[in-house]
Amino acid sequence: MNHAILANLACDPHHSRGRQFTEDSCGNRGPRSVFQRDRDRIIHSVAFRRLRHKTQVFIAPDGDHFRVRLTHSLEVAQIGRTIARALGLNEDLTEALCLAHDIGHPPFGHAGEDVMHRIMADAGGFDHNAHCLRILAQLESPYPGFDGLNLSWEMLEGLAKHNGPVSHPNWALTAIDQAFPLELGQWPSLEAQIAALADDIAYDNHDMDDGLRAGLISLDELAEEVPFVAANLARIRQRLPDLGRDRLIAELVRDQIGLMVNDLIETTIRQANEAGVTSADEVRAAGRMLARFSDAMAKAERSLKSFLYQRLYRHKDVMAVSERAAGALDELFRAYILHPERMPPEWVATLPASEPARTRHICDFMAGMTDRYALSRYREWIGPIEMPDGV
Repeated sequence: MNHAILANLACDPHHSRGRQFTEDSCGNRGPRSVFQRDRDRIIHSVAFRRLRHKTQVFIAPDGDHFRVRLTHSLEVAQIGRTIARALGLNEDLTEALCLAHDIGHPPFGHAGEDVMHRIMADAGGFDHNAHCLRILAQLESPYPGFDGLNLSWEMLEGLAKHNGPVSHPNWALTAIDQAFPLELGQWPSLEAQIAALADDIAYDNHDMDDGLRAGLISLDELAEEVPFVAANLARIRQRLPDLGRDRLIAELVRDQIGLMVNDLIETTIRQANEAGVTSADEVRAAGRMLARFSDAMAKAERSLKSFLYQRLYRHKDVMAVSERAAGALDELFRAYILHPERMPPEWVATLPASEPARTRHICDFMAGMTDRYALSRYREWIGPIEMPDGV
């Protein structure tokens, strides 16, 4: 099968809808397309560098081999680019979307996001995906002529809608959409759809890997409760009966990623052909997600995800650390609301006088914190905090 059959559905950098702000092309910045520049702007951003100290599963993990948001984003990008290449889609846009998708996460992962949303309730709430757009379109501002990174329309719309149309955008996404309309009611490009599923493939399998490495879940539990894993383990053991545990786990992760990737490629080709779409704009107007797993693989993926939520993400040791960290972040956020002068001078200098802009400004500062910076500020301004040992 010629997978590049979907190339006519790819976003074409030569026909990009452009950037919000016109840029003065002074100097020689190299022969890069608009989507290559998007990718490079993400990689060179401060917000991307901060991901190396932000939670994936484990908060401030003791082990050097556990994943963090940065390594997760790189793994998503590898998977996404592989799929895009097989389908003939734009690899650079897919990679850029994958690299940027977690930039809006606050410290301490989803526990931290819950704290931010609760404290921000009277100021419009907090959502990590909308905050990702806020960082890239407004907050991270290294250029002289405009705020934000001035990413392409295709990049911003892909980040805004990678899980589908947005019918009720929050205040942050609404403001960005008003400044640079992103057609929030339509589906995103195939590149964005692929990036969203590459994220699922990566964190399903790599979080499983980290949970096994940490000893919080076992292969026996996985095989007993997740038929997809049990079947894959059986095939590996039949093929390689003398394989040790560590190499068995590595083989399992590789096999499962490969099965999911191949299934996604084949199903997406079938879905696109059945929909009769012939361009990227027709993909957006298709009325449904075209990139997807087969029904059987979708059921298997949900089963694995359900196991991880029940047995890993809500494991008592993980929850103990998350609850302690969330409590610290709650106290720290409220301390900055009472004493915003404790923020760095550049943040104090631009602090709005009225609400809700004032609280949102403090939230922007807090959301940019890494796990270790938040804990450091807590110890400096509030007092000692003992985090449970282990993960």
